[in-house]
Amino acid sequence: MTKITAIHHGFSALKRVPALAGSALLAAAPIAATAQSLPKSGGYTLIEAGSPLATEVHLFHNWILMPVMVAISLFVLALLLIVIVRFNEKSNPNASRFSHNTFLEVVWTFIPIVILLFIALFSFALLFKEGVIPDGKQETIQVVGSQSEFTFANDFNPRRKVTKKKHLDVFLSQAGNSRKLRYKKDYKVTGFGEETLTIKLNQPANSGEQVIIHAGQSRVGAASIMDMMLNDRAGEIAMAPSVTLKATGLQWAWQYNYPEFGDFEFLAKLLPEDETTKELYLFETDNHVVLPVGETIRLITTASDVIHAWAMPSFAVKVDAVPGRNNETWFKANKTGMYYGQCSEICGKDHSFMPIAVKVVTRPEFEAWIDQQRALAGLDPMFNLDLFKVAAAPAASK
Repeated sequence: MTKITAIHHGFSALKRVPALAGSALLAAAPIAATAQSLPKSGGYTLIEAGSPLATEVHLFHNWILMPVMVAISLFVLALLLIVIVRFNEKSNPNASRFSHNTFLEVVWTFIPIVILLFIALFSFALLFKEGVIPDGKQETIQVVGSQSEFTFANDFNPRRKVTKKKHLDVFLSQAGNSRKLRYKKDYKVTGFGEETLTIKLNQPANSGEQVIIHAGQSRVGAASIMDMMLNDRAGEIAMAPSVTLKATGLQWAWQYNYPEFGDFEFLAKLLPEDETTKELYLFETDNHVVLPVGETIRLITTASDVIHAWAMPSFAVKVDAVPGRNNETWFKANKTGMYYGQCSEICGKDHSFMPIAVKVVTRPEFEAWIDQQRALAGLDPMFNLDLFKVAAAPAASK
């Protein structure tokens, strides 16, 4: 039987609501741990990217940092070999006495500056994407009759308005199949930077079709380094967050709550070794964070005692949890499954026993889970989906 128990931790009493107690759907079809979300013994590559931001981080690492590091290492190795061969005591018995070379000193100062500027060209843009919560929005317009002109409210913050073609994506959808339209070739836009945008299709849309408009300045999921640099073909426009997850670090567990979905919270602690597999030990928790796939998640972190860090390599997320301060970042999971991370800030003797487990599910499953947690906390359901009604006495599942 699922229970709601009170746990006293330090100065606060926390309601512990089992995060995965719930519907027959979630219990009957648990998602197995994906190998991509766990480190592999002897592995030398990054954990598979599970979000658009992680994809760009991998591009940056594989095509910018690695070539630079390899080139510098080979250059230094070549210099060492030259010194060993040409300037040993046998080959060069009379050592030179000079102690200053202006040209050489300028070169070895200037070249590292150029290298760092080259890295900064890509890394600053990536850091900006990670640090700015996206505010993109979608509008779906049902075509009535033969229609070629559509309006869109450009009601963003003045500094975040749609002012360029790269801030806008237009799709034409019919019977669930959509295609991205090409700027100028398929449609034109007037009103960039103004309160209302007018989108005019070169060929009128037919009745029954849908015109889907994505707008916003945050673009993620670049397919190449060139896309990252130009930022006008870089994947998709990131939508504004639909879910806020608050993670509070404490010695030695994570406390979670969903501010937009009700006054409930739960602790996620290390699952004992005898209750999990060898592969998942030190990663698995007694309760899972549950989030919807394909949606922007705002993550807010803080701590109740010392500094912790909420880290999820598959999402390219690592953000400090600092007492008395809220830090935030965001991510979006590309597919359903289990994702694992760990606290990444040395926080005390059990630092290595603070795993993070995130279960990414479909939107209906997420809504059903939210209603379950609200019911366990004595709250009315928010979504009340008949298909996913909470059983009177649901069984806990991991």
